[in-house]
Amino acid sequence: MGIVHNPILRGFNPDPSIVRVGEDYYIATSTFEWFPGVQIHHSRDLINWNVVAQPLNRRSQLDMVGVPDSGGVWAPCLSWSNGTFYLVYTNSLTKDRLKDTHNYLVTCDTIDGEWSEPVYINSYGFDPSLFHDDDGRKWFVTMETDFREGHNRFSGILLEEYDENLKKCIGPVKKIFLGSDIGLTEGPHLYHIGEYYYLMVAEGGTFEGHAVTVARSKQIDGPYELDPQYPMLTSRNKPSALLQRAGHASIVQAQDGQWFMVHLCGRPIGPDRGYCVLGRETALQSIIFDEDGWIRLRNGGNEPFEAVEVPFNGPMPKPVNKKYTFEPGKPWDMDLQFLRRPMEEDTMSLTARPGYLRLYGKESLLSKFKQALMARRQQSFVFEATAVVDFQPDYFKQMAGLTYYYNTTQYYYFRISHDEELGKMLAILSCDNGEYSEPFAYVKLPESGKVWLKMEGHFETVTFLYSLDGVSYKQYGKDCDALRISDEHIDTTAFTGAFIGICVQDMSGFSKYADFEYFEYIEK
Repeated sequence: MGIVHNPILRGFNPDPSIVRVGEDYYIATSTFEWFPGVQIHHSRDLINWNVVAQPLNRRSQLDMVGVPDSGGVWAPCLSWSNGTFYLVYTNSLTKDRLKDTHNYLVTCDTIDGEWSEPVYINSYGFDPSLFHDDDGRKWFVTMETDFREGHNRFSGILLEEYDENLKKCIGPVKKIFLGSDIGLTEGPHLYHIGEYYYLMVAEGGTFEGHAVTVARSKQIDGPYELDPQYPMLTSRNKPSALLQRAGHASIVQAQDGQWFMVHLCGRPIGPDRGYCVLGRETALQSIIFDEDGWIRLRNGGNEPFEAVEVPFNGPMPKPVNKKYTFEPGKPWDMDLQFLRRPMEEDTMSLTARPGYLRLYGKESLLSKFKQALMARRQQSFVFEATAVVDFQPDYFKQMAGLTYYYNTTQYYYFRISHDEELGKMLAILSCDNGEYSEPFAYVKLPESGKVWLKMEGHFETVTFLYSLDGVSYKQYGKDCDALRISDEHIDTTAFTGAFIGICVQDMSGFSKYADFEYFEYIEK
């Protein structure tokens, strides 16, 4: 036996969908506006997980250019049947009251192969799920949105049959569940276990009121009976719980017959534990079916546990220590993602200067269309990130450097640029809920040569440092507020997480480039 310490997927990894194929466990998580779309994690011991696939890696599968912050890929569902992996997902083009949420299906024979072109399913709502029944029939489940005044905006769970030959849903659409009085019913998953169909949903919104609710029926189309002890998992009204925001779950059976559930959670820090800087993460719980056939946490209650026993022995996960170098032909590290679109030839080159990544400056960090930005998730409260950049700007609208990024309205940008009086210079551009500032004085830099830029995060603060030789570092400005880079600080509805990355802008439109020797991320 072994022990899992939650969360199992640290940093921005929400909306988990788990499946087992033989001895292999896979979890798919949401990526929102980050490209490639969907992270698929693999484990054989439920303790150690690695990203093995990013299936939506072509514009033809996922076009997110122009989608809003926290739009894009919502709540993928990963399943397997008769030798084929199935992935359904939402591409959310708008996320306010009038939601344009388009649902698609892709397939692949192997988890890390080339996934198919998408099949469009519907746009009734979001959080789609595909269920493979024992009789061979397939069913598509999604929640429904309703924008009308006086109506429930999360108006219920819809069910319709999917015909694999016709590649579309057939027959009537039936609303099978209205949700409980917790409300905001979403994230549906169906399971056929024993004599019951179990419908597992997320409720209460994805912040402090989040929860998992279960209903069941002996017929797939209902009527569904609500669990009398709902919600079966939650941190709502439990301010001392280590894992907050617990909800949006899916379940899997291990080889020995035990059942487990994965769910999203958050680990708040700061005043009143009010800020989840690492975003929504994924945790694991051990579950049982009680004497009445309802799903319960194995150790009782409905509060998520930090430590969970699993039927495998495995080493404890180690802190991440990665140095990203750039060589032609080297596989691209799956930690690294881009905003809304793939990096194309007009944006990057690995051959223009051997041993360096050349990024050609594109639009500003405000843009939802064409940015030259590459970043990875923050996965520890204490970290250090370094980038080495060679950049010769000649105009103040040309910038390159290191960014601590949440979305287009919330970031710190430690940037090299040009000033008419100083020439090449270093400064921070801060954006706080869309309000721009340059909080510290410019520092003059030599006109040529590399600059080492460093960011050190420690829970509530982030510190920026620079060096001209890679040995002796000097702090730039003062310690800055890291709690700003969180869901809870954003004025609009936001639910992604903190990223650390390198980027280049040339808002004159002439694609001034910067060369990066390496990018390093170390957890402490």
